[in-house]
Amino acid sequence: MVEAVHRFPFEAMASRCEIRLAAPDTGMAEELAQAAIAEVRRIERTYSRYRSDSVVSRINAAAGAAPVAVDAETRSLLDFAGRLHELSGGLFDITSGVLRHAWNFREPALPSAGRLAELLARVGWHRLELGAGTVRLPSEGMELDFGGFGKEYAADRAASVLHECGIKHGYVNLGGDIRIVGPQADGRPWTLGVQHPRLTDSVLASLQLASGALATSGDYERYFELAGRRYCHVLDPRTGWPVEYWQSVSVAAPVCSAAGAFCTIAMLMGERGAGFIASQGTGYLAVDHAGRVHRHEIPTAVET
Repeated sequence: MVEAVHRFPFEAMASRCEIRLAAPDTGMAEELAQAAIAEVRRIERTYSRYRSDSVVSRINAAAGAAPVAVDAETRSLLDFAGRLHELSGGLFDITSGVLRHAWNFREPALPSAGRLAELLARVGWHRLELGAGTVRLPSEGMELDFGGFGKEYAADRAASVLHECGIKHGYVNLGGDIRIVGPQADGRPWTLGVQHPRLTDSVLASLQLASGALATSGDYERYFELAGRRYCHVLDPRTGWPVEYWQSVSVAAPVCSAAGAFCTIAMLMGERGAGFIASQGTGYLAVDHAGRVHRHEIPTAVET
């Protein structure tokens, strides 16, 4: 039986999302897609800093007070964050989300040195207290932020739900962070577009992926310009200031969580970021501050 490809657009994590999957009939496709979407929404409820009832918000609200009990899933994500912190030489730090309080990317204004200093004093993964089933932020005002891999983790989990339900052909796309479930029904890879960092609604390149994941980070997602300089939402935890070297970084990796984290680490590392990604055995397509395109073992990248 030929399985048709069904598309299910939805909104989640402040992003336009879509699930594509091949299934024998529309009813089955709808049921399975909704199961995957429900998993995305569960992760958003659990880890979004914007929800007062999320695990992250409970941990942050208890900063400087008693430890907070966490389940095995949350602990595994904290362990993942710890490995990324070590791998990046301290640049990937999920306590650095507190720096966003100094920046409002809806208007062109720079924070004061005093405000940045105040917030930088609250940053430090090494200060986190991880116990057996508990986590504690030792100082009031400290925060955790899973934004560096939360959406990508949700894409991985949604793809796992589909795979466990028997889907062999399809993918999950959460705002450009994509996890492949399997190739198209005829075995061909999916053609995925990478957004151009300077031309709105334009594609920089088309990539061919039959497995694994693709994630992108860039200075065009949230930013403002002031006096001819662009200030983006990716903030260096050492200085509190936005990074500047890369316009965008796309990474192809076995899982979306890793792809997304490697994008962020590369953005934070600046010129050294390309070498870092290559050292992890993953492919990348990146555009530097001068508009030059860099690539390494990226699957069939065709610039448009």
